[in-house]
Amino acid sequence: MQKIPEISTPRLTLRPLRIDDAPAIQSRFPQFEIVRYLNAVVPWPYPEDGALTYIRDVALPAIEAGREWHWTLRPKAGPDEAIGVISLRRDSEDDHRGFWLAPEWQGQGLMSEAAEAVGEFWFETLGEPLLRVSKAVANERSRRVSERGGMRLVAVTERSFVSGRLPSEIWEITREEWRAQRHKAMREEGRERG
Repeated sequence: MQKIPEISTPRLTLRPLRIDDAPAIQSRFPQFEIVRYLNAVVPWPYPEDGALTYIRDVALPAIEAGREWHWTLRPKAGPDEAIGVISLRRDSEDDHRGFWLAPEWQGQGLMSEAAEAVGEFWFETLGEPLLRVSKAVANERSRRVSERGGMRLVAVTERSFVSGRLPSEIWEITREEWRAQRHKAMREEGRERG
């Protein structure tokens, strides 16, 4: 089994998901604004024990089996506060990464920061050759995370979401493309500092 590391970004700590995260997730997650574009397997209305059941019966067994990796997002200014979750999974052909972020924390680039960090784990630690993500066409914030991450749109289809059957997009980036983009960003950052 691949041990899940704690990951640090400029503004966040990504802490591996634990059973004791259930109360914090349960208090933030059951909002339609968060779940409407998530896969229809998410129960809605969200049950009172939804977070505990998911972490205990789905996420932790998948982590133990080496199929999935889940982190809570915690601001460095308040590391005891879980404000969202980001996950990676091998089992899905077209949906390797998923995430959610509490609405009051959206619009600050935090999810792009987290996505870049778990992208590095996916490509460099796990050695995966391709990262694919699926999202509702209407989910503009998620699309912007993919665009900022250098992903490209490769297919349009339809999927079932909590809010119903909707047009869906599949985005992808290869390890080589990801590395080239990182190299370019580091060169540009070096020029700005120099």
